[in-house]
Amino acid sequence: MKLARRLALLAAAWMLVAAPAVAADKPVTVFAAASLKNALDEVGASYAARTGGEARFSYAGSPAIARQIEQGAPADIYISADIEWMDYLAGKALIVPSSRRNLLTNRLALISPADAKVSLKVARGMPLAKALGGGRLAVAGPDVPAGRYAKASLTSLGVWNSVSGKLAQAENVRAALQFVARGESPYGIVYDTDAKAEPRVKIVGLFPDSSHPRIVYPAALVVGGRNPRAAGFLSFLSGPEARAVFRKHGFTVLARR
Repeated sequence: MKLARRLALLAAAWMLVAAPAVAADKPVTVFAAASLKNALDEVGASYAARTGGEARFSYAGSPAIARQIEQGAPADIYISADIEWMDYLAGKALIVPSSRRNLLTNRLALISPADAKVSLKVARGMPLAKALGGGRLAVAGPDVPAGRYAKASLTSLGVWNSVSGKLAQAENVRAALQFVARGESPYGIVYDTDAKAEPRVKIVGLFPDSSHPRIVYPAALVVGGRNPRAAGFLSFLSGPEARAVFRKHGFTVLARR
């Protein structure tokens, strides 16, 4: 009996020691805005080379992944393409407030297929509806940050009412990009970084920063995340290697606070 009890105690002690090691070996799970895919994939590779750890990414529109977290999806870190959806999770006490930081900003671009002949310029009162002809303007859906930024810009430039009935709405900004890349839409509105990553489109012009709310990508730890490496990866996102990658992909890196 004494031997059996001693073995049981040893097994329990081993489990207490081994459990954190097993957790630490698991990838950090990051739910991130779709527009970050190219840059974050490269950041993840850099993180693995530097630390031996692994990050696993799930990309979608900011509202889609926020709602997944709300419903209990196992995420360690959330990165949104706007402040509003981070605030949404904060309001439900689903992020760690002290971990929250603003990482990046971006520009909003009007795009067309790369081989299209375009004379349109981004300006107040631009004849975008006429330029669309029988086609539709590819944009992210109305609850997706890129979609809201697009509506704000078009409204500011006095164009929204003329094109609001000619939209091809996508579930996220990368899907809107593909509508134009495949020639299904003659024009689209996406982030500058998305356009630069897709050779089948060209940038017609950039929208004035003053025409829409500032584009900000906040990041935070998710409450309930159990990976002990998560805080380290979040810090890595603000470090020199990650910042260099983000700049390479066209993002503007925000000052650390």
